[in-house]
Amino acid sequence: MATIAVLGTLDTKGEEHQFVAELIRARGHDVVLIDVGTGAPPTHKPDFTRHDVATAGGKDLDALMAKQDRGSCVVAMSEAAPIFLASLAEQGRIDGVVSLGGGGGTAIGTAAMRGLPIGFPKLMVSTLAAGNTAPYLGTKDIVMMPSIADVAGLNRLSRTIFSRAAGAICGMVEAELDDNATKPLIVASMFGNTTTCVTEAKRLLEEQGYEVLVFAATGAGGRAMESLIESGMVSGVLDLTTTELADELAGGVLTAGPDRLEAAAKAGIPTVIGPGCLDMVNFGEMDSVPSKYDGRRFYIHNPQVTLMRTTPGECAELGKILADKVNRYSAPAAVMIPTKAISVISAEGQPFHDPEADDALFSAIREQSNVEITELDHQINDPEFARACADKLLKLIQSSSTANP
Repeated sequence: MATIAVLGTLDTKGEEHQFVAELIRARGHDVVLIDVGTGAPPTHKPDFTRHDVATAGGKDLDALMAKQDRGSCVVAMSEAAPIFLASLAEQGRIDGVVSLGGGGGTAIGTAAMRGLPIGFPKLMVSTLAAGNTAPYLGTKDIVMMPSIADVAGLNRLSRTIFSRAAGAICGMVEAELDDNATKPLIVASMFGNTTTCVTEAKRLLEEQGYEVLVFAATGAGGRAMESLIESGMVSGVLDLTTTELADELAGGVLTAGPDRLEAAAKAGIPTVIGPGCLDMVNFGEMDSVPSKYDGRRFYIHNPQVTLMRTTPGECAELGKILADKVNRYSAPAAVMIPTKAISVISAEGQPFHDPEADDALFSAIREQSNVEITELDHQINDPEFARACADKLLKLIQSSSTANP
C-alpha cells in the first residue's frame, strides 16, 4: 500500500480532487489531500492546508490573499509547494503525486512536482497538456494528461479522464522497478558530431561494470543531465560534448542556460570534460540566423538545422568559460583535448576546419584552468581518444573512492 498526494486548488476544484482521492482509496492506497488554493475556503477538508504549504516556503499567505492579486498568490504558492512536497517525499510520507488544474493549478502543481526527484511518480491532468509543456516539465519526468475539457465539475467526460488518471498514478506507484541499482551510474553528453567517441567510451565503461546514461547536448538534454547529477545518483561524469556553452554565448537555439557544467561541482562528482563541438553554434533554418551574423561561415546540417562556425574570439571566450567552471570542481576532474578536431566537421579538409579558432580555444583552457589537462594528437572520434577519456574517468572515480571510502 502506498500513500499518494492529491494536490490542488481545493477552493475551485475540490470536488474533482476529492473524486480522484476516493478512486485511489478504492484501489487500496492511502491519500493525503493537499490544498494549494488561494481564493475562497476549500470545498473539501484537506489533510494539509494552504497555510501549511505556504509556511513551509516562508510565505505569509494571509497578507498575500488580502491584496486580492491572484497572480502574486499563484507565484507564491508555486514557490512554496515544491518545498513542502519535497519534504513529505524525503520523510517517506508520500510515494506519488497527482494534480488536476487549469492555468494556475498547472503552474502550482507542476512546480511542486519539479521539486521531486526523477523517478518519483508524478501526474498532472491539465488543460495545457496539449500545448507547449516545456516550461511546466523543466527537466523532470512529469506525466501530463490532457483534461480535454476544462477541469470544471464532474460529468461524463471528466469522470472518465479523472478515473484514468487515478488508475495511472496507482499503476505508477505499484510498478516494481528493475533499476539494476547494483551498477554505479555514469552520465555522458553526446552530439551527432561526437557520437562515435561517446559510443566507444560508453562501451569501455560498461565493460568495467558501470551503467552509462547518455544525454543529447541539445539544451534540454544538458539541463536534464545537470539535474540528474545534482540528484546524487551519479558516480561519474563524461562531459565531452560541451557545445551548449557555445549556444549560450552566441544566442544559439540549443543553449542549456548559464548553469551548464556546474552541477558536478556542486555534487562533488569525478568528471572528465572535453571541448566537443565548441566549433559550432546551432540555429534553425538559414533564414532564422540573426542578421548580425551575416558573412559568417555556415554549414547546413539539414533543412531545419544551420550550424555557425565559432570565431577565434568566441573560442577564446568559450575556453575561459569552460575553465572557470571546471576550476570550481572539488572532486577529481580533468580536461581532455583532441587537438586534431573537436567535431567531425572541424577536422582537416572539413567545412569547419579552423586551426586559429581551435588554438584560441585550447590556449584559453590551458591558461585559465587549474585542473589536469591532457592534449592528445587525435580527432575527437578516434577510438584512441575515446579510450583515453574512459580510462581517465575510471582513474578519477577510483581516486575519489580511495580518498572518500
